[in-house]
Amino acid sequence: MNENKRFSILFPHYENTEYKQLSEAACHDLGLDAICRNLTDNKKEQNLIMGIISNMTADPRIAIYRQKVFVDILHHPDLRKRMTELFDKLEFIRSFSSIHKESEEKLGLWHLLHRLDELNDYIQCVESMQICLSDAGIESEGLLGFRNFIDELYHEACFAEMKKDIAELKKKSSAIQSVTLGINVNERFEAISMGLVSINNKPFKKSGIVTNFADALASKNRIHEGTEWNGDMHYHQIEKQHDSQLYAFIEKTAGISVAQSAPYIENRMISTIVGTPEDDGASRATFYLDKTLNKMLDSLVKKLRDTLTKYASIAIVNISHIIPEFIYYIRFAEFISANMERGFNFCEARLPENAAESMDAKDFYNLKLALSKENQDEIVCNDLKFDNEHTIYILTGANRGGKTTITQAVGLLFVLAQGGIYVPASSFCYRPVDCIYTHFPADEDKTMDLGRLGEECVRFKEIYFGCTKDSLLLLNETFSTTSFEEGFYIAKDSVRALLKRQVRTIYNTHMHKLAADVDEINKESCGIKAASLIMKNDGGKRSFKVEVACPEGLSYARDIAEKYGVTYEMLTG
Repeated sequence: MNENKRFSILFPHYENTEYKQLSEAACHDLGLDAICRNLTDNKKEQNLIMGIISNMTADPRIAIYRQKVFVDILHHPDLRKRMTELFDKLEFIRSFSSIHKESEEKLGLWHLLHRLDELNDYIQCVESMQICLSDAGIESEGLLGFRNFIDELYHEACFAEMKKDIAELKKKSSAIQSVTLGINVNERFEAISMGLVSINNKPFKKSGIVTNFADALASKNRIHEGTEWNGDMHYHQIEKQHDSQLYAFIEKTAGISVAQSAPYIENRMISTIVGTPEDDGASRATFYLDKTLNKMLDSLVKKLRDTLTKYASIAIVNISHIIPEFIYYIRFAEFISANMERGFNFCEARLPENAAESMDAKDFYNLKLALSKENQDEIVCNDLKFDNEHTIYILTGANRGGKTTITQAVGLLFVLAQGGIYVPASSFCYRPVDCIYTHFPADEDKTMDLGRLGEECVRFKEIYFGCTKDSLLLLNETFSTTSFEEGFYIAKDSVRALLKRQVRTIYNTHMHKLAADVDEINKESCGIKAASLIMKNDGGKRSFKVEVACPEGLSYARDIAEKYGVTYEMLTG
């Protein structure tokens, strides 16, 4: 059986697929940490989901593959429930399993039988998983492939045959009621060795060794002539050890020849001699019997045990490997389903037919913001598209008008869609990105050495050379920490350079003049253009709606003054 056999419902194997990990800063800027906390209270699951959804690729095949799996899981709540129960059961068995414990020689036959019970539980879980996936009416390539994968593992591990053999073994072992041990003595009636005589299907009626001994001496017929054992039992002499301790043990033991509920052993597997314990046998009879039977496991039995363990381990490890991927889909399906019931719109993303169109979003909104709202009526939805005429948006508008919210929302659309998840919009058509880069204001402690402007320049340069024409770049008030003249000069050069790199970009800024100069900036472009995008102002009120239009005057000074609290009213109020 192939130990490295793997199947994934998140990362199918396609040639030339490359993944890029979102930076920790980008995950935070997009609000992915907040979304993961809303998916589950389990910190381990939060980290798991974050690790998956932040691992991005521009390969559209991956997005489609994941999306179809998610649709299956979203549309089959009973499948989610049953699979979750099975995963919990598998985890419980694994947590209390002895299957990976070491010191095989010390564990004995008791442990082997317990291990067979565990294996039987595993087999039942796998069978239940097969039934669950067969009954669900699934259609996605991922889940159909996983169902076939489970079937192959089941047959390769010979689980059907194992289950039958385990049932037969349990049936035989349940009939055992007692085990008889024989003790060799010398002419002084000192015990010199011990061995297994027989395994019986009835319990002894007398348990005291003195009574049994008296009964045996009362009639010559009760004393067995010779040393011939019934069946295929084999008695092997061992050297006498610690005579005084053996004698003391026999004196203390009340019925060592009787052991209730011992495990079943096939006669052909028995080799019966073991050294005698040195402490109180009356209180440790079961432990002692376990030691005795452990010595009876010959190489054939050990090989059988190791083979069972190997096949069970490979099968279960390969299945367990995919459980976190199911958890990812299940948590998102529960989250999306619950929010759809609250009235929020979500849709299945699709790929564009027009190569020049790289995004067209209708009625989209910020999912992170929606988490704090009661219903969709409290959310303002917007439309936006990326194409050759609108590859870079310079977004301007009043302070606290929603520029950062829109910027973040666009990034979340791509992350969710490429993760296979329904997106918060009425429709979303897009070309996948290879990575999302964010340039949001840094914390104060990160700018101590270089200063704010220096830190922004260094960080922007790293991002610029890291991104490609397949990337998405989100800039939030970049180069606004210096004077307007200096910030405007650097920002304009940066936008010109981004046009040459053809990177889809949203640059939200208070520098209205930068948006006003888009026609001049576009003179150097080669078919890819920047556009001015504004947050609309309805009669001085913030509408939180975006529109492709010229910036609404040079109101940046007033906005900046309000941002830093230096208007006349804010200073004197």
